[in-house]
Amino acid sequence: MTTELHANWSADWAWSLPLILLTVLGHSFGLLLVQDRVVPVLARGALRFRRRFGLTISATMVLVILLHASEAAAWAGAYVGLGALPDTTSAMLYSLEAMTTYGHAAINLAPHWRLMGALEALNGMILFGLTTAFLFSVIQNVSSSKGNGPD
Repeated sequence: MTTELHANWSADWAWSLPLILLTVLGHSFGLLLVQDRVVPVLARGALRFRRRFGLTISATMVLVILLHASEAAAWAGAYVGLGALPDTTSAMLYSLEAMTTYGHAAINLAPHWRLMGALEALNGMILFGLTTAFLFSVIQNVSSSKGNGPD
């Protein structure tokens, strides 16, 4: 069993590293797009500060969730394409569980692709770290514009 688990590790790395790079770059560019195009428009509206703040954070969160979902879909597509999981539904569920480090109670990758699942969890931690830093920045940005409209 140990030999079977380790036999394909080079393939796991060969598929995972490009996916990690793709998702981190896509995530970074997506966050920059939200920061440059969405947050400034919402943060300087004529609404009271608390409504402006709530609207900006809510819209930002929806967009960030969509980013994470698209990244999980990329991993899910790879799992199905590689035959590591049988269908897109289980692959998407597995991917979201791996990316959030939630766990995989009922779904397992084919044994020789299990390292790829661990690498996706690593990718998820990186993406959520980027998201956390970004949300902190958005909160600071919106809070500093508190004086730009009625309270």
